[in-house]
Amino acid sequence: MRALLFFPVILLAMQSYAQQTDYNLIIGTYTNTGKSEGIYVYNFNTNTADFKAKSITKNVENPSYLALGAGNKTIYAVNETGASSAVSAFRFDAASGKLTFLNKQATGADPCYVIADQKNVMTANYSGGSISVFGIKKDGSLSALKLLAQHTGKSIVKPQQDQPHVHMAQFTPDGKYIVVNDLGTDKIFLYKYNPNLNEKVLQTQYSIEVTPGTGPRHLVFSKDGKYAYLVGEINAGITVFSYSDGSLNEIQQTKLTEEGFNGQNGAADIHLSPDGKFLYASNRGSENKITIFAIEKGGLLSIRGYASTLGKGPRNFVIDPSGKYLLVGHQYTNDVVIFERNLETGALKDTGKRIEVGAPVCLVFAPVK
Repeated sequence: MRALLFFPVILLAMQSYAQQTDYNLIIGTYTNTGKSEGIYVYNFNTNTADFKAKSITKNVENPSYLALGAGNKTIYAVNETGASSAVSAFRFDAASGKLTFLNKQATGADPCYVIADQKNVMTANYSGGSISVFGIKKDGSLSALKLLAQHTGKSIVKPQQDQPHVHMAQFTPDGKYIVVNDLGTDKIFLYKYNPNLNEKVLQTQYSIEVTPGTGPRHLVFSKDGKYAYLVGEINAGITVFSYSDGSLNEIQQTKLTEEGFNGQNGAADIHLSPDGKFLYASNRGSENKITIFAIEKGGLLSIRGYASTLGKGPRNFVIDPSGKYLLVGHQYTNDVVIFERNLETGALKDTGKRIEVGAPVCLVFAPVK
């Protein structure tokens, strides 16, 4: 009897695993272009790259960056609107793809990045040159402001570096610290993270200076948490660091661009493949390409190739959970281009599939249940 019961359980488990090919693809946009209505949710199939619209959350101003909350039950969106900027909280129904507005709180000017865990939501405020931290209430809504950490200083490139421009806040792999990139000051800050505290939720640990004129934008950690990869918006460079217990140490510098490139740079996004073997980074400006790197021994990078993103303004891209597809959101050509990844070489091949959406600037995958 036990054997007879065992096989149906295994069969159901196998069927459940096999069915995990559909995901929610959530897209943040700029609504001030007149071509977007808000936050879009699509069903995306990781076997076929087929997609289908599920919902549009309207009356949300410039939800240019998104973060999925703990348990797949909430979504936090920045509202990038200058002096009136805010961060909004939504209840998220993963099955239907619908978002229900909960509340919003004022941030510093022009938040361009948001992260969340079970306790807090943090925004990186570009024009404000600051980090805002909010607690999360039981219903997923945002508490009053816990902390506004203001940066000061500047660097060498005018006018981009005349003042602080915080571009990203990221949890370290061990969860003990928050890494903050400041494009305006050419510094990376590490803050000790105390999730249960209020005004001391972040405490300055130290900062490190990168090569002047880098413009630190986004940073991603290796799969094993031992290395970090920083993309510089201004110099279109990648700086590689070793990481251990709140300490970053530079070990390599390389470029996104090919030898002889004299065009305009605007490096934007950086991601690792799910298997941790390849690193991808996008460059906007006059290039509109993604550079493909292999992760070598000791976390070092070697260039494996370049691919046109087939649009203008590849501000954000994402690799689907299976690792099979890479999707690029084009801010200026109003579409998401879907590439197939070669899992062995990392190379990208156009599938010919496009999601037409106004000014897409953030792509997030989430489970459907």
